[in-house]
Amino acid sequence: MKETHLDPKIAGLTLGVFWGVVLFLWTLVSMFTGYAKDLLALIITVYPGYTVTYLGSVVGLIYGLIDGFIVGFLVVWIYNKLSLNGRI
Repeated sequence: MKETHLDPKIAGLTLGVFWGVVLFLWTLVSMFTGYAKDLLALIITVYPGYTVTYLGSVVGLIYGLIDGFIVGFLVVWIYNKLSLNGRI
């Protein structure tokens, strides 16, 4: 049976870009429509310096890139460790 090995860097980059773009777009959309205002109010408490402004959308993009990369990297790294040991 062939072992599956995923690349943690690729997974981290993928999730980081996804989460960064989502925060960026949510912020811009919320500025004009109020959409996801309550969710963004919660995110403001998690990411210091993030606000629902043009500058905040860039700050959210950066936080999303970093946060998403770390989460994606760790999830795939843990998956690889467990699956290569025959546990999955």
